[in-house]
Amino acid sequence: MWPRPRRPLRALSGVLTVTASALFGQEYITPILAEYCDLHPEVNVRALFVDRITNMVDEGIDVGIRIGDLPDSSFSAIRVGAVRRVVCGAPAYFEQHGVPKHPSDLAKHKIIVSSASWASLDWRFGGAQKPVVRIAPRLSFNTYGAVLQAAMLGWGLARPLSYQIGRALLDGDLQIVLSEFEDAPLPVHVVHPEGRRASAKVRAFVDLAVDRLRANRSIN
Repeated sequence: MWPRPRRPLRALSGVLTVTASALFGQEYITPILAEYCDLHPEVNVRALFVDRITNMVDEGIDVGIRIGDLPDSSFSAIRVGAVRRVVCGAPAYFEQHGVPKHPSDLAKHKIIVSSASWASLDWRFGGAQKPVVRIAPRLSFNTYGAVLQAAMLGWGLARPLSYQIGRALLDGDLQIVLSEFEDAPLPVHVVHPEGRRASAKVRAFVDLAVDRLRANRSIN
């Protein structure tokens, strides 16, 4: 059990709106929101988990969890970890089709993609040569959950962010390949637009989220 932060002397109230990408929000932010609600029963929470960049000011969002480099802005941002773009597949797939040794080998493999979160067909890799591979997906879904399900069934290879397959890796349902060609990790930040003027309910959530996310091994 996590240590429970002390309640503030004055009870917090109102509505707190938090945004994150769909899978990250479902897997990592939902437990934090539930804990926050228990700690502050007078605050109602609205979660917006979507695979698009939200306009936090126009959409009335108090706190966002962002994956990737942040543009210059007046928002307050606290880095809590990093994730990697990885190529993965099921052990059964590799037994049948072999393990790619270089990104160029992906042309011989069945590729699964998500049209919702990452539309580019150019897969860019890191390493000394920084190869770019034009992939030809056989199977495309509009949600990344479906992409990962197809990969775990052994149908083909996917390229998710590392946090998206943390549980599948631990369970042995997926394994990562081409790790030596991974690009630089993407930072994860907790951001909010109010800066030092942030309300007590926002500051309380930011403190809790930063503490919990920094302790999460899937993004650290």
